[in-house]
Amino acid sequence: MSIRALVPLLVVGMMLGGCSGNTRPIPPVAHVDVPRFMGDWYVIAHIPSRPEREAFDAVESYALRPDGRIQTTFRYRKGSFQAPIKTMHPVGTVKEGTGGAIWGMQFIWPIQAEYVIVDLDPDYKQTIVGRSKRDYMWLMARTPTISDADYQAAMTRIAALGYDLSQVRRVPQSGNAE
Repeated sequence: MSIRALVPLLVVGMMLGGCSGNTRPIPPVAHVDVPRFMGDWYVIAHIPSRPEREAFDAVESYALRPDGRIQTTFRYRKGSFQAPIKTMHPVGTVKEGTGGAIWGMQFIWPIQAEYVIVDLDPDYKQTIVGRSKRDYMWLMARTPTISDADYQAAMTRIAALGYDLSQVRRVPQSGNAE
């Protein structure tokens, strides 16, 4: 099997590693208007999975499919603003009874990684997505930058959710992620 063929398996393994531990559930927001959540979200900061560790210009894009699932395109440049754009295309499924706030994100069938919207401003301009294991986290915005005050408020919220802030990486954004 080639290295290229192994990459999706490695991603899923990293996303699911340690699933058997007793982890207190991370609290989701009460409700997400899923169609309103669709569109582009710039990754401002994250606790990255392995493929994201050197991400520049990271953008997560969501589009509602006719079957109700969410087509996702994650695009980024690895290591610099000049690097070619790389993409990943997981598919999200909103979990019933969660107010649209908990998704299963599928990189490889049939495995779905937990994806929980834990913070969302009323204008749908900033969000925090986390996981109960507190292993990965994404602070995202509709714009490539946010104010220092908003960033600090998000870090306070992320710490309150039980994340280790020393693991957070601010994602370099040029505003030119196309």
